[in-house]
Amino acid sequence: MRERGMGRRQVLGIGGALGLMAASGLSVSAAFSRRPALTGAELRSDLPLPSAFRVPLPVPPVLKPVSTSGGVDRYEITQRVESAEILPGHRTPLWTYDGTFPGPTIEARRGRPVSITHRNELPVPTVVHLHGGRTAPDSDGYPTDLVLPEEWQEGHGAHGGGHKMSDPRAVVTRVTRRYTFPMDQRPTLLWYHDHRMDFTAPAIWQGLAGLHVVRDDAEDALGLPSGRRELPLMITDRAFADSGALVYPAIDRTLRTRPGVRGAYLGGVLGDVILVNGAPWPVHEVDAVRYRLRFLNASNSRHYDLEAIGPDGRRLDLVQVGSDQGLLAAPVTHRRLPIAPAERYDVVVDFADVPVGGMVRIANRLGSGRTGDVMAFRVARRAADGSRVPRVLSTDLPTWRRSEAVRTREFSFRAGRMHGDHGWLIGGLPFDPARSDVKVGLGDVEVWRLVADVHHPVHLHLVGFRVLSRSGRKPLPQDAGLKDTVSLRPGESAEIITRFDGYRGRYLFHCHNAEHEDMGMMANLEIT
Repeated sequence: MRERGMGRRQVLGIGGALGLMAASGLSVSAAFSRRPALTGAELRSDLPLPSAFRVPLPVPPVLKPVSTSGGVDRYEITQRVESAEILPGHRTPLWTYDGTFPGPTIEARRGRPVSITHRNELPVPTVVHLHGGRTAPDSDGYPTDLVLPEEWQEGHGAHGGGHKMSDPRAVVTRVTRRYTFPMDQRPTLLWYHDHRMDFTAPAIWQGLAGLHVVRDDAEDALGLPSGRRELPLMITDRAFADSGALVYPAIDRTLRTRPGVRGAYLGGVLGDVILVNGAPWPVHEVDAVRYRLRFLNASNSRHYDLEAIGPDGRRLDLVQVGSDQGLLAAPVTHRRLPIAPAERYDVVVDFADVPVGGMVRIANRLGSGRTGDVMAFRVARRAADGSRVPRVLSTDLPTWRRSEAVRTREFSFRAGRMHGDHGWLIGGLPFDPARSDVKVGLGDVEVWRLVADVHHPVHLHLVGFRVLSRSGRKPLPQDAGLKDTVSLRPGESAEIITRFDGYRGRYLFHCHNAEHEDMGMMANLEIT
């Protein structure tokens, strides 16, 4: 395994830069803004990589419920080690949900509860978080609410390793846990992933991520592309050893006791292979019609700037119809669409003007070399198209106003010191499950001002929010609609507004650069 980062001349080296920021307040945000995909360092695979646009795009299987009685859809998922052929001719051991990467997709209907029993047959504890879900706290996947494997010994630590902080409120189960999701929320694309304290990043890297779609009758009636013309696209980056195994720069390769990554990767871990639905630079055959592309950036720390490039070199419109928390009020047309870790964008692309046999490449303007490509679509035939993109998509978006806010808070997301080492902090503090950081009243509207040193995609559990401004200016076009993750750029601030409704209890907000999250950039949110 070879390492590729930004280089000392560019940014002092990530470890040195973090040390300077923590010790003297110096910032490297200008350097990071020049290389926005590289808040971290890149691993380079040790085996020859396949040519782009040769492997067919897989579509994750839809999981069937084991029961639908009583108005509840019940599912069972086993978390287990499995191997898969990701790179042609090589087997890759993975941590999986039900043996697949990505895990199986859950298809849910608005207002119809979903119950999922997870069984942990992995060698480490796990936690499941439904990202974007409006979920009661006992099913939200708090990082210390562990599901222990059968053979897990108490000596490994109450929280599965890590810094062994005490959490008297943790609810730990052995082998199985049932998560209940009311699905009382707008139709949208959610995703589920591991959320174990201090070890979220390597668990997601090993394969613990899957899709969860919420639908309703109103969305179905819009006439957007559907069926095989609606594609979920989970984008991830990984690196591979010459054996075909995934490589990750963990300090403790067993992922049992000591968290963290080696110094070069403190800013984040990047791979040199771009996967979509678990396949490297795949290609998908399409008709010359509209397609609904539901993008999720499930990478640990890599940012993308997507564009669709036709065979004549011209860019196709990316017509955004939805965001993290569902449909926009009206479509927004982009030529380029930045997407940070954990963000989702619901986009319609029309292939009608592409000649049969022509290829449309989804490129990443933030990548270089092989990471400049994501996937491709090959137009196979002419076909009838009964879909449309209505001028009005939704009328149920919240209209919170600043005048409704009962308070305004400010949070800084910056490098600092954690337990005597480099870390990532919110408001100068590393995460502690025993500490109460923020208390809000149920139903309160608040404005939060979020301030970043480098790239930080900030995620709030339970609630969606609207972006009011960026560094005192109007939001960006991609900020439209209801979000649950906002991408802060280096040196940038953003104001968001939300109502803390739904449930009382303990939730989280954190950076969704998964390495930053594991190294302390997470805080408790108590709704009272």
